[in-house]
Amino acid sequence: MTTVHASLGRRLPIGAEIIPEGVHFRVWAPHHRRVALVARPDPQRDGSALTESMKRDEQGYFSVSIAQLAAGAHYGFRLDDDPQVLPDPASRYQPHGPDGLSQVVDPSSFAWTDRSWTGIETAGQVIYEMHVGTFTTQGTWNAAAAELEELSRFGVTVVEVMPVADFPGRFGWGYDGVCLFAPTRLYGAPDDFRRFVDRAHGCGVGVILDVVYNH
Repeated sequence: MTTVHASLGRRLPIGAEIIPEGVHFRVWAPHHRRVALVARPDPQRDGSALTESMKRDEQGYFSVSIAQLAAGAHYGFRLDDDPQVLPDPASRYQPHGPDGLSQVVDPSSFAWTDRSWTGIETAGQVIYEMHVGTFTTQGTWNAAAAELEELSRFGVTVVEVMPVADFPGRFGWGYDGVCLFAPTRLYGAPDDFRRFVDRAHGCGVGVILDVVYNH
């Protein structure tokens, strides 16, 4: 990461990150001449969209800071003269699916309670592979979290969650995921996923992910 982006308080090289002055956006699009950010500060209000040109650097990264945006805002990118608005490849949440706008997420706002969790050893674990969408009738993170204590009593020490990246449609095993940093909206919001992990650690259960980068 370049010094200038580190000075903005960015932790990651791409995506939407909350900074003291608002939200900083950065996307890599080296084959395009222009990229514009299209954002809705208040997704509940019609006509609240704003469009802002992004600055290109010598490596093909486009970036812009928007002071009037915060967590919960929806956004996407428009490339060159194409009117289509695309989601962020580094999106943390796609509330309307992989073809919709991305949502700004503040990962630091969640109140974790697992400070005493020290992790697990690799050897000797009892692993339960879980598909969140079919593990409970509700098919959500919150419903699955309510069953973690029972799994622990059965002797499970690690839950391996099947792929959770967002995917098209209403059901899937997760092996056609896109937006790899965005847990699917079908199971709940990102904080519901965090709550699931927090609850697992409270039950003495580790959480690992089945991830798919190509299938």
